[in-house]
Amino acid sequence: MKEFVVRVLIEPKPELFDPQGQAVERAMIELGLKNISGTRVGKFIKFKLKAVSVQQAREKVAEISQKFLANPVIERYSIELEEL
Repeated sequence: MKEFVVRVLIEPKPELFDPQGQAVERAMIELGLKNISGTRVGKFIKFKLKAVSVQQAREKVAEISQKFLANPVIERYSIELEEL
């Protein structure tokens, strides 16, 4: 069995308003950072997972993400796997 480091990035769907992202963006602009736009705030989750293959690991993480980590109605997620 192989062991993987899993990184899941969860963010609001692009078509949805992100008030937290807007607040962060306004604060950065007020601090003097110019040319900033499109700020989104999400979640980053990292854990280890044992699986027989990359394919099995990816399928398991997708299932976990859809059922538990993300709200598929308003959020999207991306998965990164690194074999140890």
